[in-house]
Amino acid sequence: MYLISVEGGDGSGKGEAVRLLGEIAREFPFPSIHITHEPRRHSKLGKLALESVQKGDKTPLQEAGLFAADRLDHSHTWVIPILESGGLVISDRNIHSSLIYQGFVGDLGLERVAKMNAAAAIPDLVLWIDCDPEKAMKRIQSGTLRMANAKQEYFETTEIQKRIRDGFGKLLGGEIPNPKPFDKCTIIGPVLNEGGLDDLKKSLKKALRTFFNQRPEPLNVDSDKVDQSLIESLLRDMKKQQRLPGAPGEFEPIHQGWLDGKSPSDWLRMAENSWPVKSAKDSDVPANPLARSAWSVIGTLSLMSGSCEIPRLHNSFGPIRNVTQRHTQRLVRWLISENWIFKQQNHVPFSEGQMFKLRDQKLGYGRLAIALWPIRRELSSWRKANKDSNWEEAIEDIFLLGEEKSLSPKLKLAFENIKLRLNILSSGHVNCPVPQSPEELSIWWKLQPPE
Repeated sequence: MYLISVEGGDGSGKGEAVRLLGEIAREFPFPSIHITHEPRRHSKLGKLALESVQKGDKTPLQEAGLFAADRLDHSHTWVIPILESGGLVISDRNIHSSLIYQGFVGDLGLERVAKMNAAAAIPDLVLWIDCDPEKAMKRIQSGTLRMANAKQEYFETTEIQKRIRDGFGKLLGGEIPNPKPFDKCTIIGPVLNEGGLDDLKKSLKKALRTFFNQRPEPLNVDSDKVDQSLIESLLRDMKKQQRLPGAPGEFEPIHQGWLDGKSPSDWLRMAENSWPVKSAKDSDVPANPLARSAWSVIGTLSLMSGSCEIPRLHNSFGPIRNVTQRHTQRLVRWLISENWIFKQQNHVPFSEGQMFKLRDQKLGYGRLAIALWPIRRELSSWRKANKDSNWEEAIEDIFLLGEEKSLSPKLKLAFENIKLRLNILSSGHVNCPVPQSPEELSIWWKLQPPE
């Protein structure tokens, strides 16, 4: 879902930072984490780009062209497909290296280099690793950062590295504006790397947590499409679960009748009435069932086969429904005490993890949380503004039905994503079609299915 690039001068320790980021990122529920570098050493285009800086026989324009060709191919054949599946890509160098090495030091100009790379993936986060050029050159010359048989690149001199550091400082430090479309990147740094690995790891962990906690929209993929892909994956796993001989092939409450004969507005009312506010506040968990973490935990559990434990639940969130593992543990304990979840005996030898499962009586609300995720904030805001109103009115009010107003682009997109999610989950009623318009969504929202 996110592309992270690690930038800085030669010998600054980018490679070590990338390795550490790969370790730190395992704390977060990405379905996959991939480490790469630019230019690629295993592709024909990447080898041509590498040769150009090792031999130093190309003009800055030729160099920039080779790097851009490799980057565009890398972006569209490898990086973006991983991001679309919800994965995290961490890259040792990306567009900002070209902007500095060819645009700034090579005097091509930042705008010119940016235009050559405009169709490439845009880094969501740029981590700037900084180091004194003289120390960096000693690292390179001592062989600690380069294989003994690797060829020296023409810009590996202290003088040029000082210019490169100056360029990164001005561009990533904000003195020079980043050219479009790369002005959208979040930049964190400088992360000074002149001490030990523990200090570097601590700084990188803080930077990564800061970025992920902000839950930024990804720059290269549609976040809801990513979540839909992960929902489909969880449902496929559910359908593959082993069954006893003679058991039905489809578990209807899971795949078709998950609303259990109630309307969605009935489920919201039931959830609200059975959510003890005082107990929630005393336990430091959300005080209402529409909170993001509540929807994430309950919704994700509704998609999972069998019982699970905290690590499996946390890994199943994906980047969109991400909740910290500590908060997940606290919320699960409380949901068990309030009979939303029940504990199961763990039959796995030597395992101490507590096993639990969402109660069947709460399945409809969990599935509804997944289906209506695109308007969770709108539903929560509506409830705060309409404390005494009936839940049946919520969809009409949110989508302005019956009023002579056109839907905003945001609400149009939200409805389309709800429809796509319901296509995955089903309407919740057996033999009932998925709503095809906001008006049909309002009917589905209020009415119980016919007998």
